[in-house]
Amino acid sequence: MYADRVLSGMRPTGALHLGHYHGVLKNWVRLQHDHSCLFFAADWHALTTHYETPQTIQQNTWDMVIDWLAAGVDPKLATIFIQSQVLEHAELHLLLSMMMPLSWLERVPTYKDQQAKIKDRDLSTYGFLGYPLLMSSDILIYRAGKVPVGEDQLPHLEFTRETARRFNHFYGREPDFEAKAKAALKKLGNKNAKHFEELRARFQEQGEGEAVAQGRALVAEAQSLSQADRERLTGYLEGTGKTILVEPEALLTEASRMPGLDGQKMSKSYGNAITLREDGASVANKVKRMPTDPARARRTDPGEPTKCPVWALHQVYTDGATRETLCQGCRTASIGCIECKQPVIDGILREQAPMRERAQTYLDNPALVRDIVADGNDKARRLARETMADVREAMGISYR
Repeated sequence: MYADRVLSGMRPTGALHLGHYHGVLKNWVRLQHDHSCLFFAADWHALTTHYETPQTIQQNTWDMVIDWLAAGVDPKLATIFIQSQVLEHAELHLLLSMMMPLSWLERVPTYKDQQAKIKDRDLSTYGFLGYPLLMSSDILIYRAGKVPVGEDQLPHLEFTRETARRFNHFYGREPDFEAKAKAALKKLGNKNAKHFEELRARFQEQGEGEAVAQGRALVAEAQSLSQADRERLTGYLEGTGKTILVEPEALLTEASRMPGLDGQKMSKSYGNAITLREDGASVANKVKRMPTDPARARRTDPGEPTKCPVWALHQVYTDGATRETLCQGCRTASIGCIECKQPVIDGILREQAPMRERAQTYLDNPALVRDIVADGNDKARRLARETMADVREAMGISYR
């Protein structure tokens, strides 16, 4: 149930560029066909670094959602919502903060790194210190089994896993846990119950990891169990308790292959980006103005493609045969740099054409975007409320 649930989000800090498309959105579009996906606009996270200038966050959020839809995210397949419209995120963040060691937050790699790099605003705030815990809450509130991340984000996901583990350690031992687990065990039937006990012994006495995998599979296949009983049996198998919050697994994604106009990583802050829906004339102008191999000071000078920033874009937008022809033309000076750049311009415009077409539908009728997000907010709230009911009960504040 939860293992198939995927969660990912983005901060609404401005127009998305082609680096976002190749690094994140293409992956989202693939995932939505095979998983239960939730994609959210992390507007509260934008406030952790832009708390003094919140005026643009709302419009940036709507523009970003249109970019998602333009890229091919399908609201019929994925749930699209806004973080701040599901207040349970904040409630879980508050409750988790009660048991969160300060040292865990201070050791998050990006905490001191961003404080050192971002000099134009004061980041010595409680919100900035606590944003990794808010990120964890975003994931744990939906009991997401998988989170698509790059290698650089693995420390954040491990922080989330440790947070879930700590919570379950403190609050997963419900009253009469073993009695309830054994009652659930009987629902497996005599043969399966006996096999489950053998697997439990193999893991807890001999540390056999394969026994855990087999035990979990046995629980997953049982049709007669409620979700609560499944969680109890999983905890009983592993010697912990009832699993309230699910430890998410990393769904490793490849780093974006999309370079910027100067050969560096594409980034708005570097001024080297092309936005998803940028005007065609602007795209052509930007590519034509790109620096090339310094050896080609004149049209008649031969060059070396691997020393030219444009060559990195050819790896994304042209095929092998085209690259071979251009490579020969550059090295023999039989073609000029503008001729070499034209296939890249054509490739970018082809990629953008369906995005512009999809986006126009929503630009012409903004109410469609509002309706998609409102529906997504409702779906997200229902899932979040289920988790919070279990969290409150586990912490003894359900008052029922």
